[in-house]
Amino acid sequence: MKKYAKTHEWVKVDGKIATVGITNFAQDKLGDVVYVDLPQVGKEVKKGTAFMSIESVKAASDIYAPVSGKVVQVNTKLNDQPELVNKDPEGEGWLVKIEMVNQAELNDLLDEEAYKKLCEEEG
Repeated sequence: MKKYAKTHEWVKVDGKIATVGITNFAQDKLGDVVYVDLPQVGKEVKKGTAFMSIESVKAASDIYAPVSGKVVQVNTKLNDQPELVNKDPEGEGWLVKIEMVNQAELNDLLDEEAYKKLCEEEG
C-alpha cells in the first residue's frame, strides 16, 4: 500500500514499518539534489512536523513526517549519492523507515488518484 502526503512525501507500508521518500513531482520541483540531511536513527517524529531537509541547487526544503513514530533506518546511500533522490525518488532514493505508533494516521493520507489530482492542481 502506497499513500501520499499533501506535502509531497510518499509512504509505503509493510506491517508497522513505513518507508518514506519524496515524490517524483517533489524532486522535479526541487531540481538537482546536492545534500540530504538525514535524521538520527531512533529519532521520534510527529506527523506533520519537519524532521529532516533536502538541499538542492535551488533551495533547502523541509521534509515533513507523514506518520508519527520512530526512525528505525535511514538510507545511508544518500550521504554519498544524494542524486538518487532525483534518479529514483520512489525507489532507491527512499529517505527513512519509520516504525509507526498509530497506523490510523494512514487514513489521512491521499491515495494515488487523489495525489495525482493534487499535483495537477499545483501544476
